[in-house]
Formats: sequence, C-alpha cells, structure tokens
Amino acid sequence: MENNKYITVSQLNKYLKYKIDNDPNLGIVFLKGEISNFKNHTRGHFYFTLKDDTSRINAIMFQGNASKIPFLPVDGMKVLVSGRVSVYEQSGSYQLYVDTMLEDGVGSLYLAFNQLKEKLEKEGLFRADHKKNIPKIPEKIGIITAPTGAAIKDILSTIKRRFPLVETILFPALVQGEYAKDDIVKKIKLANTYDLDVLIIGRGGGSIEDLWPFNEEIVARAIYESKIPIISAVGHEIDFTIADFVADKRAPTPTGAAEMAVPDKKDLLVYLEQVNIRLEKSLTNKLKIYKEKLISLENSQVLKNPKRILEVKEQNFDLLYEKLLKEIKIILTSKKESLNLLKSCFIFKNPNILIIDKIYTYNDLIKNINKQIEKIISNKQNSYLNLLSKVEVLNPITTIKRGYSIVKINNKTITSIKKVKKGDKITNQISDGNIISEVVEIYEEC
Repeated sequence: MENNKYITVSQLNKYLKYKIDNDPNLGIVFLKGEISNFKNHTRGHFYFTLKDDTSRINAIMFQGNASKIPFLPVDGMKVLVSGRVSVYEQSGSYQLYVDTMLEDGVGSLYLAFNQLKEKLEKEGLFRADHKKNIPKIPEKIGIITAPTGAAIKDILSTIKRRFPLVETILFPALVQGEYAKDDIVKKIKLANTYDLDVLIIGRGGGSIEDLWPFNEEIVARAIYESKIPIISAVGHEIDFTIADFVADKRAPTPTGAAEMAVPDKKDLLVYLEQVNIRLEKSLTNKLKIYKEKLISLENSQVLKNPKRILEVKEQNFDLLYEKLLKEIKIILTSKKESLNLLKSCFIFKNPNILIIDKIYTYNDLIKNINKQIEKIISNKQNSYLNLLSKVEVLNPITTIKRGYSIVKINNKTITSIKKVKKGDKITNQISDGNIISEVVEIYEEC
C-alpha cells in the first residue's frame, strides 16, 4: 500500500492556513458582535468569543493592539472589530486576529444583568447586615451543582483533603440551560429542610450564557430567603453573577468555596498543639505556685507550733473578759445611783403633791372657762338688743302707729300721684285697720 498519498495533520493545517492567509476576502474583515468568555491575559492579550444570535468565532487581540483601545472589554459588550482570519495550526481551528475594536453599545444579557443588579440592590438583597456568618467548624455541608463535572470533583476533593470529618450532601441540579433556574431554586428549598451548617452553590466556568441561570431573579431571591448560610462558587475568579452579590460569601472558584466552608486540618492540628502547649504551661505554672504556697505553709510557725495560736487566743479572751466585767460594774453602779436619787426626791416620797397641784390647775381652768362663757353671752345679748332697736326703727308698723298710713291700689303700694287717677279706689292702711276711699281730686305739689 502506497503511503506517499497520505499527509500529516500538520501539513493539512499548514495548507489550510496558507489558503486562508492568502484569501483577499479574509485578509481584512469588519465584524460586529457581542463579546463573551472574555479573558485578559497577564501578558496583556485579550482572548474572547465574538458572537451573534446564531454563530460565534474565537478571537484574539494581542497586547500591542489591545493597549491602544480606551476601554476594557467585558462579557455582553457589543463591539465593532476589524482584523484578519487565520488558522491556529496546533489546534487546527480558525480564529479572528483583531487589530481594532470600538464599542457598539451593550449586549442584551449584559444590560439585563445590570438592570436586575440595580433593582435587587435597591431592595436591599445585597446588604451586609443580612449576610449570615459561615461556621468555622461545620458538621454537615450541602452542595448544589451538577453531579458530574470538574466543580463537584474539586469541591469534594478539597473538603476531603482539608477536613475529612465533615459530612457532605449533594443536591444534584441543572446548572445550565432553560430549566436550570427552576431546578436550582427547587434544590435550595430542599436543602433548607436538612440540618445543614453551610450550603455551597455553583458550577465551573463558561460563557455568560452558560452562567446565566445564576443571574436569574428567582435564584437570587431563593438565596436571599435561605436560612442556611450560602457560599456562591460560580465560574472562574473573573466571573461575577447576581448570585455572588446575594450570597453570604462569594468564592472565586468551586475549590475556593470548599476552602471557605471548612478549616484545614493541618491548621487545626497546629492550633490544637498550641492550645495543648498553653494548657500544659498554665497547669505547670499553677502547680508551681500551689507547691510554693504549700511549702510556705509547711514552714510556717503556725503549723509547726499550733499551740501558740491557742495561747494567744486564750490571753486575748482573758483580757476581753476582764474588760467586760469592769464595764458591767460601771453600768450597775451608775444605775444604782440614779435609783437612789429618785427614791430620795420629795415628789417620790409625797406623790399626793402631784395630784393636789393638778387639782388646783383644773379649778383655775374651770374658772377661766366660765368667765369666758359669761363674756361671750353678754356680748351676744348686747348685739341682739342693738339689732332689735334697729328693727323697731325700720318696722313700718311702728311708723303707722305714729299716725302715718300706707296707700295701696290693688294691694300695690303707691309711691307717686302719677300712679293715681280720679275714680280709683284706694286703701289706706293705718295701725288698727284699713280705710277704703275714692279719689275725687288730685293735687300735685308745685
């Protein structure tokens, strides 16, 4: 069999590269599209995918050209680029080598991301005071991610390596595609029915479309409402999702989430060793102190000669006893002298004197009271007579008795001739009766 008709893969790739590089239609192209999977290399090169609604192409912009653009590209940004199409021989893939780049607005996903981020931030879902603390030494950890793939392997291997005592429970979930958001929410609610100390939610890296379930509003609200502390671990270090802002902690990668969730057993062993050393040192110091106290007590004169303490106490007791007897005698003597003084006084020998004195005082009081009563009665009688004389003077009967009369018409007293007319019958009240007469003439004084 002839082999000379077969060529190597390298030869084929070189041929394709030659054909494409020499195609005038591909030597310079002008494209517009949306950036995704953007990576800024440490050397300054830009690696990204340029896509539209149905297709995509890998692209690279080397540092020389990248340093000339006045902005930093991000996923979701719409751009206008110019460059050439060529083949990367090692992988056999064709890609766009970008020379220039201009902004052409913001991609729809990027715009939706910013709008939702602004809305949830205003509602307070990102507030630091709502975030729960991650326990330092958890006993049970839940993991929501795809059951296959690098993310779950990295998380489990890291936990096993760092802290194998912890129990892990996997809640397998869709992390990409149309139904992923609902499945993630379902698994968060399910995990909250378990007795978990912390919950890791995430997946490996991907395009902005791949990571989009973690930018959905229902996922963000489910994370916010979770009673279990949540660590988000979505994509790579440069990837940020809405879930990262709502979660209690954001890890740059799934491996980083595992490192946040559990302590390192090496660190714990070092810490325990340090604690053990401090305890031993503390106990040794205390034992030393108590031993010194014990030796001091053993050498004290009190323990060597306990009888001396009793002798001192006996002597003090005697002194106090003698002092007490002396004080009692002084008090008794004073009280006895006071009693004798009372017995010798005149009143004590003649108590009737006190009664006679009280009787004299009583009689004097009765006399004073009677005088005051007589004086009050006399004053009241004088007042009564004065009032009576005033009443007699003002009494109309007394005036009538002196020859005056009271003139009335229809039982009404007449005080002016203007109230009387001819023909009126008037009544003259005198001291012993009434005289009824008729008015014939009326004379008015000038």
